[in-house]
Amino acid sequence: MSYLPDSPISATVDYHRDGVQHGFLKLPHSHDDSAWGSLMIPIAVVRNGAGPTVLLTGGNHGDEYEGITSLLKLANRLRAEDITGRVIIVPMMNHPAALNGTRTSPIDKGNLNRAFPGDPCGTLTERIADYFTRYLVPLSDVVLDIHSGGRTLDLLPFAATHRLPDQDLARRCLEGALAFGAPNTLLMSELEGGALFDTVVENQGKVFISTELRGGGTSTPESVALAERGVENVLRYAGVLAGEPHPPVPASRMLEIPDNDHYLQSEHAGLLEFGVGLGDEIRAGDLIARIYGMERTGAAPVEYRAPVSGILIGRRHPARVAMGDTFAVLAVVLKNFD
Repeated sequence: MSYLPDSPISATVDYHRDGVQHGFLKLPHSHDDSAWGSLMIPIAVVRNGAGPTVLLTGGNHGDEYEGITSLLKLANRLRAEDITGRVIIVPMMNHPAALNGTRTSPIDKGNLNRAFPGDPCGTLTERIADYFTRYLVPLSDVVLDIHSGGRTLDLLPFAATHRLPDQDLARRCLEGALAFGAPNTLLMSELEGGALFDTVVENQGKVFISTELRGGGTSTPESVALAERGVENVLRYAGVLAGEPHPPVPASRMLEIPDNDHYLQSEHAGLLEFGVGLGDEIRAGDLIARIYGMERTGAAPVEYRAPVSGILIGRRHPARVAMGDTFAVLAVVLKNFD
């Protein structure tokens, strides 16, 4: 029988105490400037008696700001008397990455959302993943993990879920994603799905909702407002806040990324010129982009055409592109999710 030791992370909050608490997840980190130092990951817990628990997370990647901003604001205003049950708020899961403004941790280069289920004896990033897997997710009924495109992607705003073998769980996850109230609701085939936070939560039978809310390494008033409305809608969906979720107007469009063929990777390095815009409808064979080599003049660009039809739901944000970079993501419109 395998045995996992206790997590090295300790919480300065009591998850079972009523009221509002602001504290830290403390992870020992010995380094040159502090022999017995710790990473201090901010956390807030708001509890009011028995009821559902919602875990709200942002900063899984440190350059995605809608989740961080909206959850810092929520932690400042949410009161125990506003809710029934418990809300656990971690605005910056990968706190070192958030402080550094990068996708991955500057300490160990760890991509938290590729480190699950984690390891209590692994890298610092793997230890963070392990704590969420074994301690926070089991406390939760609903998990909302807020993402956006970061510095390298720009995406149409959507809430996402997945096709799952457990039909009842799939239904509840879809209800949660629709409740978020984004302009688009997406069934998503993931790259590297086995190492994602998503998979850990779904494997424990908990409702998981993710988002992508634009990107480019910044935020806008509109994208932060969408995150804030979505968070409150999810709390209503879970029964933690009173009332029903507020649906978007017009109704959320239903989309799907059905397989890896809808992620387009570059086989060349150079300067990227798009022939279509974010949100455009594209037919198989249409020109999506050209890549110009930057070593000399007189060389024709390489053309990339759509292998399938769909909507351009995501695109690379920087114009510079390297071999292997995903530069376009296509989704198909669904009439329903059956």
